[in-house]
Amino acid sequence: MEKILLRLKEVLWPFSVLIILLAADWANAARLKDIASIRGVRENQLVGYGIVVGLKGTGDGKSEFTSKSMSRMLDKLGIKLDNNDVQSKNVAGVIITATLPAFAKAGNPLDITVSSIGDASSLQGGTLLQSPLRAGNEQIFAVAQGTVLIGGDGKDMHLTSGRIPNGAIIEKDVQSDFASRKMFRLTLHNPDFTTAARTVLTINKELSGHYASAKDAGTIDIVTPFAYENRGVELLATIESINVNPDTRAVVIINEKTGTVVIGEKVKVSRVAVAHGGISVKVGGENKEGKKEATKEEKIAMLDSGVSVGDLVQNLNKLGVSPKDLITLLQAIKAAGALHGELEVL
Repeated sequence: MEKILLRLKEVLWPFSVLIILLAADWANAARLKDIASIRGVRENQLVGYGIVVGLKGTGDGKSEFTSKSMSRMLDKLGIKLDNNDVQSKNVAGVIITATLPAFAKAGNPLDITVSSIGDASSLQGGTLLQSPLRAGNEQIFAVAQGTVLIGGDGKDMHLTSGRIPNGAIIEKDVQSDFASRKMFRLTLHNPDFTTAARTVLTINKELSGHYASAKDAGTIDIVTPFAYENRGVELLATIESINVNPDTRAVVIINEKTGTVVIGEKVKVSRVAVAHGGISVKVGGENKEGKKEATKEEKIAMLDSGVSVGDLVQNLNKLGVSPKDLITLLQAIKAAGALHGELEVL
């Protein structure tokens, strides 16, 4: 594989054209865990509101919500103040965001992001006071507090947003009866009927029985075998390591700005002849007279009918065809109906 990639690099190096061609027998094999996810096993987003104190005159000015927040916090600490009495440029109101991992347990730390929502000019050097973090169902799952760190190289720093590594502590477990499930559902990241059918066959072969079934192009249900009853973790550990050859679309992706061409291995070109500027492309049906006359003035690429787009592009690269001309030729071949696959232009 390494030798093939090095050879491909040598052919394409003079031109800013990137070609990705994958052989179905070895390159397409992927672990099931990399092409599918388990329904219900996912992260959850948390959000909260908090106050950052200790700023060096870079906090909110006369922001009303910051003043009210400070008054309520001080009131809980036994200090009675009116909203108008709390005016400080050393305080800023912030929104806190975090991601709660699947199977999170109480006591585990979380990284959090803190972002100003007022007119503070910088959160650098500030400290976030204890703030609850809620999930979409309004339940509190974590509490955050700590010193805000501002990233950057000193020249280009975004001062109104920062992070606090391990700045939150999970307060409650994410409940799950995972191990005792009677059925699991897999969702393919890229729904495809062929891939779903291959996955079902591979899983059933691994489990030595008819336990997996495809509900549609992206959904596969697995009934827990008797041997794995109350052992859901072991079952999925076995299944997710299975290698599956996912099917891919016949597609050519073109980025005209960068001159990048990404080609799927299933894209084919049928019989066609295209002329563009000083370039002549002929796929199938060689015309010797035309070839002889054109060699004086034109760059010619002649290939057999049914070749892949990868073969076509490599031959054009050898002739010194520019990325811009290459893209124009591919678009023309697609318009003629001779490129069998989708052509996407970014």
